[in-house]
Amino acid sequence: MLMHNPPHPGKVLRQLCLEPLGLTVTQMAEALGVSRKTLSSILNERAGISPEMAVRLSIAFGTSSESWLNQQVQYDLWQAEQHRRELRVKKLAA
Repeated sequence: MLMHNPPHPGKVLRQLCLEPLGLTVTQMAEALGVSRKTLSSILNERAGISPEMAVRLSIAFGTSSESWLNQQVQYDLWQAEQHRRELRVKKLAA
């Protein structure tokens, strides 16, 4: 079952991790071992959470990498479902 309009993982990261800890994007990027540009793209919802980033986040925040990837999958799937009627796919039967 799909969640209704799930938030982008970058929004979750910003609201539940970055802001409560009072971190700057630069500080968080350094802690994660990524560039500020990479992290900024995620936080600003222009990029998604990769498997490697999910592992980095799990180490940094004591969460599971699966939880980060699941958030990304739910977000991506919901976005794709919004365009279901535009897809030109023929049903196939075995």
